[in-house]
Amino acid sequence: MKIELVFIPSPGIGHLRSTVELTKQLIRIDHRLSITVIIIPYPSRTDATDSIYIESLSSTDRLRYLTISVVDTGDPTPTQIYIENQKPQVREAITKLESSKLAGFVVDMFCTSMIDLANEFGVPSYMVYTSNATFLGISLHIQEMYDEKKYDVSELDDSVTELDFPCLTRSFPVKYLPYLFFSKLWLPFFLAQARNFRKMKGILVNTVADLEPHALNFFSHSGGPGGGDLPQVYPIGPMLHLDNGDSEDEKQSEILRWLDEQPQNSVVFLCFGSMGGFNEEQTREIAVALDRSGQRFLWSLRRASPDIMKERPGDFTNLEEVLPEGFLERTSERGKIIGWAPQVAVLAKPAIGGFVTHCGWNSMLESLWFGVPMATWPLYAEQKANAFEMVEELGLAVEVRKYFKGDLMAGAGGMEIVAAEDIEKAIRRLMEEESDVRTRVKDMADKCHVALTEGGSSKVALRKFIQDVADNAEA
Repeated sequence: MKIELVFIPSPGIGHLRSTVELTKQLIRIDHRLSITVIIIPYPSRTDATDSIYIESLSSTDRLRYLTISVVDTGDPTPTQIYIENQKPQVREAITKLESSKLAGFVVDMFCTSMIDLANEFGVPSYMVYTSNATFLGISLHIQEMYDEKKYDVSELDDSVTELDFPCLTRSFPVKYLPYLFFSKLWLPFFLAQARNFRKMKGILVNTVADLEPHALNFFSHSGGPGGGDLPQVYPIGPMLHLDNGDSEDEKQSEILRWLDEQPQNSVVFLCFGSMGGFNEEQTREIAVALDRSGQRFLWSLRRASPDIMKERPGDFTNLEEVLPEGFLERTSERGKIIGWAPQVAVLAKPAIGGFVTHCGWNSMLESLWFGVPMATWPLYAEQKANAFEMVEELGLAVEVRKYFKGDLMAGAGGMEIVAAEDIEKAIRRLMEEESDVRTRVKDMADKCHVALTEGGSSKVALRKFIQDVADNAEA
């Protein structure tokens, strides 16, 4: 029996890349599968890197990429609303497919409104969740509490400092929840999203069974056949885009050659994602910390955007004016400052001994994959929750600070400045050669690799997903 699936990823490059990697794995596993990936671009906000990646995707007989023409007003809108506005174009594209047997939609976590189209075509919906099982559990529990009128997170008073979530082994500080959860404007979007999560036939989560055993145990007892009202969860990660391609420019090649010349585990890598940037004051504090630490470093430095909803961070025009006097000269032999970084290629280098990260889930999985311990510096979205999980719940990272005030989605001006002393202390802890964290991370790296081998937990979960899709198609 031929099985046709339609994948609808979110426009974000991190979501698209991990989804593409997933589809490639699926068609390798089962010859019955045929997949069409419908790409919904952001025409007014897509940067060059996104465009180059989309153009590099080439269709085959069983894996096709279809980029639709989009309706875009040019005004910033929440991703969920933008996606919903593209339903007519997505419907038209699917109608034109020469489908042997459409067995289901597999939609991104921000594309859950496409359930309506799946219902029109009479097929079940599955979801790709590109964050972790723990935050999925947190989101569903908050929605459940709201709908049962037990509490509204946007109205909790100051006396409530912690909440208990069944997907965690310890109490969770309320202040670690995403800023947008406290917003009366944004919270309804996330509640509606969580309600749609519950309507899915199954959820593919970018995690590993050995990484989040407690959270996954919660789902296994609450979801699936006979297990309550939550969908079946498939831990199928890590879904990583590890191919750097041949687009590296001379500057990037020079960086990688420099890393090849450094001793093993000697370089701390600082990189904060496509939307992470700092103002001049914070930049100077980081520089002072690196200077005092005496540590070799590779620093991907970006200037903060005043509004990341409208504009990505850029490069500083004159580093001499921003950095402490003499910093570049004093550190020229042991450190490099760059703009955009080829993150995967850097983390793969044996010289990298630690990673100061904004705690985006893809970045954390990449760091674990290469066995590189992390220091957490969350900046926006669910990153504070990711940091809490890695440091407090799993013991796989150290923190730059226990808590960070501010969120880039609320504006760069509200970010609290982290002092050089705190940063230096975190870097020293991160780079300890024989630390417990380093040992645990190396062990988890091995488990992540095993999970994707034949018979490994993630490969088994993928096969179970395919079988469930086939069974549902025949039902």
